[in-house]
Amino acid sequence: MKQTLGVISEKSGYSTRTLKRYFHNYLTSSPKLSVYPSERVNLLIDGTYFGKDLCLIVYRDNTIKFTQLYRLSDGEKYLEMKEDLENLIVLGIQIESITCDGHPSLLKAINEVCKDIQLQRCIIHIQRMCRIWLSSKPKSEAGIELRKIISTLHQIQTEIEKQNWIIGLINWYQKYESYINQKSYNEETGRYWYTHKMVRRSFTVIKKALPNMFHFINNPRIPSNTNGLESFFGHLKDNLSIHRGLSKQHRKKFIKWYLYFRNSSNSRFSQP
Repeated sequence: MKQTLGVISEKSGYSTRTLKRYFHNYLTSSPKLSVYPSERVNLLIDGTYFGKDLCLIVYRDNTIKFTQLYRLSDGEKYLEMKEDLENLIVLGIQIESITCDGHPSLLKAINEVCKDIQLQRCIIHIQRMCRIWLSSKPKSEAGIELRKIISTLHQIQTEIEKQNWIIGLINWYQKYESYINQKSYNEETGRYWYTHKMVRRSFTVIKKALPNMFHFINNPRIPSNTNGLESFFGHLKDNLSIHRGLSKQHRKKFIKWYLYFRNSSNSRFSQP
C-alpha cells in the first residue's frame, strides 16, 4: 500500500529527514544475495522488462521459493545466461530441471551447460502464444480445431491424458498437413511464403517443444509452468511503480533490495 513519508514517519517514530536518509542509503548501496547450495534443484528461469533498457533475469529454486541468482541487463543474452548457469553449478547448485518459456538464447545456454538436466517448457506460455496467433475467433476450420486442442493443454496431468492429447494433435496434422504447408507467391518480393502462417506457426512451436512439454508428469517436483515467477514479477513491479521518479541506477538498487528482502523473509534461510 502506498504511504507518504509523513504517514511512515508517524507510524515509525522517525523524522521524515531520517527516513529520507535511510532511503537514500538503500538506493546508493547494494546487498549481496547468498546462494543456498542444495541438491535436486528445480529452477524457474524467466526474464521481465522494466521499460526498454532494463531486464531482470531470475533463477529461482521452485521447491524452496528462493532466488538463487539474478542478473540485471538490457536483454536476455546467450553469453550472460550461459555464464549464470555455469556460476550456479560452481556455487554448488545441483540442477535437476529447468522450467522456462523457451527463449532461444536461454535454450542455447542450457544446451551448452546443462545437457543432462530435464528441460521443461512452460505449457502456459505455449498455450498463451498459440491463442494469440490463432486469435479468439480463428477464420479457418484448421485454426478452430487447433485452438480447441491447445485449450486443453493445461489440464493434462497423467500419462494417459498426455498420450490422448498427442494422438489428437497427430490426427489434426494428418488432416491439415497440406493446408499448413500451402504457399503463396508474392509478386513484389518474388518469393513464396506460407499462406496460413499463424496456424503453421502455432503447430510448429508445439512440435518443437513437444519433447520437453510433459516431464512434470513423471516427476511432480518439476513445475509445468513459470507462473510462480510471473506473479513474483508482478508484485515487484507493483512496488516499483509507487516510486516512478527513480533513476535507472536507483531502480536497479530497488530491485536488488527487493530480491534480498524477499529471500530474507523466508524463515528457512538467513542472509549473512
